[in-house]
Amino acid sequence: MNQQECTELLEHHGIKPTANRIVIVKALAQAGRPLTLTELEYLILSIDKSGVFRTLSLFRNHHLVHVIEDGNGGVRYELCHSRSDSEDDDLHVHFFCQQCHRTYCLEETAVPLVEIPEGFRMSSVNYIVKGICAHCKDSEV
Repeated sequence: MNQQECTELLEHHGIKPTANRIVIVKALAQAGRPLTLTELEYLILSIDKSGVFRTLSLFRNHHLVHVIEDGNGGVRYELCHSRSDSEDDDLHVHFFCQQCHRTYCLEETAVPLVEIPEGFRMSSVNYIVKGICAHCKDSEV
C-alpha cells in the first residue's frame, strides 16, 4: 500500500491521515496477517507503545482494524478490508498454529452462519480454528 492509498483509506473511515497513522496502516497492510501490539512495536520503532495502542484503538472505533482473539490468550490486529466506516463486512475465519503461534487469515473461508436466540443482538463474530499450519506440518519429519 502506498502513501496515497493509506491516506484515502484513513479518510474513507473518517480518520485524519497523520504521519504516524499512515505508518501503522502501512505496517498492518505489509504484514499480510494479524499482528500483536508487540509485533507492531517491533516493526515500527519510531512510534512508542502508547502511541501505537492509541492509534489502534482509534482504528478499531472507525472499523479500520479487526481485533482478533488469537487462540492463545492474546489479541491481534488486522487491517479491515471493509470499505464501511460503520461495520465490518469482511469477516473471515482465522487459523491459529499451536506450534509456531502465528495467526493466519483464511480470507476465502467465510464465517459460518450462527443462529442466536431471539432477543440477542450480535455485534461481531470471532471465528478461529486451532491446529498446525502448513509450514509447521511440512517441517515435521
